[in-house]
Amino acid sequence: MQRLCVQRPVLPAFHPAVRGSFLLESPAMTTAIAESVLVSPGTVATAKGDGQAVDLSAAASRVFLGTLSITKIIEQESLDVSIFGSADGSTWEPKSIAAFRQEFYTGETPLLLDLTAHPNMKFVRAHWEVARWGRGTETPMFEFGVTLKEIPPDILKEVSTKATS
Repeated sequence: MQRLCVQRPVLPAFHPAVRGSFLLESPAMTTAIAESVLVSPGTVATAKGDGQAVDLSAAASRVFLGTLSITKIIEQESLDVSIFGSADGSTWEPKSIAAFRQEFYTGETPLLLDLTAHPNMKFVRAHWEVARWGRGTETPMFEFGVTLKEIPPDILKEVSTKATS
């Protein structure tokens, strides 16, 4: 697991400490957020495939913010990215545990991945499928990447406390 420490983490847009483009002071603001790379940025996909297995067992939280970043495409094609889980990193569940919405264009798409209902899952990986239709080449092409950022327990606690009050 690749870990990055930041002093002022980027918080999800729905977090109460985020107001417009300004971050308000909060005790959670100094929490380090771990980031895992499921698919390296700039990966070019022309057929279905799988990303690397990432061990999440050391995470303090079981809730993650996934980001699908698509940087290049060709017209008339689609990309489907789903997340699969495993207890041991070699035997994968037959069904995905989460999926990004189907994408056709460049941009970033968020996904909240909550593994609290899957306590035995220690590993995750991304799986993608591509499709192309219409005129021109029949081979699809997407340049993309997928990351997961751990949502620290103190932020989750703060959000759930405010949601219940």
